[in-house]
Amino acid sequence: MAYQSFEDLEVWKRACKLAVEVYKALKDSREFSLKDQMNRAAVSIPSNISEGAERHTIPEFIHFLHIAKGSAA
Repeated sequence: MAYQSFEDLEVWKRACKLAVEVYKALKDSREFSLKDQMNRAAVSIPSNISEGAERHTIPEFIHFLHIAKGSAA
């Protein structure tokens, strides 16, 4: 693959920023179940991107990108 580390991927950087923004947006929410689910989904996006990238095969990377996309939905 054409990158040294998943940390070089723009999609991973943007997903991390999204997770931070979700946490900030929901910090005062009293909807605890929804807040927890949204926070976990937001963290799952960059986590799955990094896990897929570290698998070092294109099919596995694509699989984890699909999981990340599902978390984003």
